Order: sequence, then C-alpha cells, then structure tokens
Amino acid sequence: MSVFGSVRLGLGERGYDVVVGRDLLAEADKHVGPLLARPQVAVVTDANVEKLHLATLTAALARGGIRAHTIVLPAGEETKSFAQLEKLLDKLLEARIERSDTILALGGGVIGDITGFAAATLRRGTPVIQVPTTLLAQVDAAIGGKTGIDTRHGKNLVGAFHQPRLVLSDVGVLDTLPRRELLAGYAEVVKYGLLGDARFFSWLEQNGRQVITGDVAARNYAVLTSARMKVEIVQGDERESGARALLNLGHTFAHALETELGYDGRLLHGEAVAAGLVLAFELSQRLGLVKAADSARVRRHLTQIGLPAGLPAAAPASGWDPRRLLEHMRQDKKVKAGALTFILVKAIGNAYVSRDVSEADVLGVLDAELAA
Repeated sequence: MSVFGSVRLGLGERGYDVVVGRDLLAEADKHVGPLLARPQVAVVTDANVEKLHLATLTAALARGGIRAHTIVLPAGEETKSFAQLEKLLDKLLEARIERSDTILALGGGVIGDITGFAAATLRRGTPVIQVPTTLLAQVDAAIGGKTGIDTRHGKNLVGAFHQPRLVLSDVGVLDTLPRRELLAGYAEVVKYGLLGDARFFSWLEQNGRQVITGDVAARNYAVLTSARMKVEIVQGDERESGARALLNLGHTFAHALETELGYDGRLLHGEAVAAGLVLAFELSQRLGLVKAADSARVRRHLTQIGLPAGLPAAAPASGWDPRRLLEHMRQDKKVKAGALTFILVKAIGNAYVSRDVSEADVLGVLDAELAA
C-alpha cells in the first residue's frame, strides 16, 4: 500500500482512522472492504470529480468484489441546499440503501458535508466514509463529523454531527486541482499553525510553496500534520462545546464575507478563511493581545503564497460594508446569548475562545482595513 501515515481519532466504538498517502484511491478496496457489512456501497460525488476520479475508485472497489451505486450531484457550493439534499436522499432510497450499508463521499467539502448530512438522516443514521479530493477537505472538512448545508441565513446553519467510519486522503488527487483550489485549502493548513503550532507555521513559511507546487513529501507532511492537530482537538471536544471552537480561527469573519457575496464563487471558502485569519490577528492586535510583528508575519506569508490578506478584492458592487458584515456575524452559529464569538490570539500558535469582543472593536478593524 502507498500509505504515508495515519492517525486514529479515538471515540471508543465510533473511532476511526485518517489515512494519508498517495495512490490510495487505486487501493480503496483494501481500506474500505473490511468496514462493510456487505460488499456494496453508494458513492456520492459531483460532476467535476466524476470525470477525474470516479473510475479509479469504482475500479478499485470492483477488484475487491464491492459493487458501487453512483450518484452524481452538481459541482459548487450551491449544492449544499435543501433542494439537493432532498434529491440525494430520494436517490439513496431509490437505490435501496439499507441502514447497515455504507455511503462514500468522494469529493471536496461540499460533497463531504451534504453526503455526511444525508447519511446522518437516512434511516436515522447510515455509515459514511469520507474520501476527500481537495486539500481543504483532507485537512479539515472530512475530519471530525461535522455535516450540513447552507441556507439563505448563512453557511452550515443546518446539519448534524455524524462521524465517518474512515477518512481516506489520497494526496495524489490534489495534482488535478486548479491552483486556486489548492491555495484555498492551504489557508486551512496555515490555520493549524496559527492556532496551536508555531513550529508548524515556521515550517510552512519555508515549505509552503512546495505544498502548493506538488512536492509529494511536503504534501504528505502538511496533510498528516494538519489531520493530527484536528484529531487531537476533536477527541477532546467532539461537539464543539469548548476547545474545538479553536478550529474556527478566522471563520467568523470568513463566513460573513461569504454570506455577503451569496456563495456565488467570487470568493472560495479558503480564500475567505485567509482573509479571516488576517482580520483575527488584526483584531487581537487592536485589543493589545498579539504583537504587530506576528500580525505582519501572517499577512506577509499569505500574500506571498497568493491568498487574500485582509478584505478580499472580490467585493459586492457597492463595496464592503462593515456594518453589513457585522450583521452577518450576529447570525453566526457560534453566537451565544447574543454575544459574538471570536477566536483571538496571543501569539502565533496560541489561540483562545473569546465571547467578550465589542462590536465597536470589530467595526474598527474592518474600517481600518477599508482605509488601508
């Protein structure tokens, strides 16, 4: 097998492995087969991934005697909707997928989220295996059991926690990703260094370009290191009642930016996260928590790698309106008792959850970015 490494997410009987390596799709039967109640699966993917990777996966499953029923959804964030969820559930029921059968999510974060949510609700809970095909999904979205869809009120506001049986991350499939998609995923990799591992961030400053350009060793290391960090956090706080919220570093800003643009493709999730990371450091600096030099390092690295470092150039026709962004933040799923939740930083690698940030300070940061 072509496994580089793996990490176990220990949740007792619901625990599972996150496996990282190259050419794992072509060996999927060896990883998936032992987990099946019977030799058949439903594979859910999107129209883009279908053309690139579905044949490799289904051929590997067939070699292992596993029959695959495939369902192809439209590509894009718009797929994370009630309408597409209903269509997916109908197709799974039409295929007579039983409660003990397994559903494979082959795709990026969108496919992983909607497929995981469908699995959580189908027959009140059906096993799911995540086979992420984007860097963002491999280091973040596919791990930890968060599933969901978007609504007009915001991103991921409807969903469920539903842990997969396995996460199979083949870094080889990243070769087919457009550079923009790779960069979007890289923002989540950077996030791990900023929230809890200053040495990893320093490694990224030296090796980040190799991760983007396709160095296999660098990609394996970045994906496995990120996975280990997420696994450690999820093990201690599966349902995000405490430390797991750290994984939202930059995301309160990011989700507001995405919501303002209506998820129309002008701003990818990872691009919004990159902008959010910079804004989170700027907010922390404004509050006297972090040194200006740390904020400058974050902004410099993201700029050098080609990601937004502050309010993105992609903006509404009328421009960014800090007060509208603040209104979106008030709808964020992390709001508690009406108080906004932010992940703040005391240094690179040292983040914490705060619920006492004033709206005036948030507006001050956004206004300063617009004036810069």
